[in-house]
Formats: sequence, structure tokens, C-alpha cells
Amino acid sequence: MNKYKKQIDNLTDLQYEVTQNKGTEQAFNNKYNSEYREGIYVDIVSKKVLFSSIDKFDSGSGWPSFTKPVSNSEIKESVDRKFGMVRTEVSSVDADTHLGHVFDDGPDNQLRYCINSASLLFIPKEKMKEEGYADFLYLFEKE
Repeated sequence: MNKYKKQIDNLTDLQYEVTQNKGTEQAFNNKYNSEYREGIYVDIVSKKVLFSSIDKFDSGSGWPSFTKPVSNSEIKESVDRKFGMVRTEVSSVDADTHLGHVFDDGPDNQLRYCINSASLLFIPKEKMKEEGYADFLYLFEKE
């Protein structure tokens, strides 16, 4: 039995299609493309931290884009040959949630993690402690 069965059963139809069937939500018509508050983005299924607003940028693609994950150990990559293209799919390690794709065309020669909002849950910085993510507040400390 999948240890995330309850979480998967509670997904919306769109979240299920994206996360479990490797679907893609509509560009520019998704929850987090225009989200600019400070905070973290977690896997909608496992609730593991994946991305931070610090690494988010407007790629013009219509999907939330990040230059890197908070931890490479929470993201896995695989080859995606659908639609006559060869792309690099990214999924969460623990729940195997389909997140989106990674490309090498990010700003300043960085990567662009192009991620479906439907695979994410945004936790604003001011709610991170109460939601159990206080250990990640260090991401927002100014040096």
C-alpha cells in the first residue's frame, strides 16, 4: 500500500492528473505562477520542502520557475520522451510526485525548474513555524 494513499485520495482532479499521471496544467492559469510572497513550496503529496521563493523567478513560461531546489536530495530526474521531445522530468523522491521539467535556460546560465502549481503547496514565510517548517526559516535570513 502506498504510504501516501490518503493524501493522493484527497487531491483535486487536476492535482491527481498532474502528480499521478504526469500531466501538465494550463500555462498562465495556475495557482502559483504569479505568487511573489516569501515562503516555501512543498510537495502537495508528501509535504516535503522542494523550492523556496528566493530561487523563484518569472520565466515568462506561464508556470512557476525556480533556479534550484532547496535540496537536491528531494528531487529526482528522469528522461521524458513524450510528444516527440526529449526532456528531463523532475519528480519528488519520497512520494514520486510528478512536478514538471528542468531546462538549462534559466537566468545567468542557471537551470529552470518549470513546475506545475498543482503539484505544490505554498507555505508563506509567516506561517512556516506554525505549519511545522521552522527548520527552513534560515533560508530567509539576511547575511
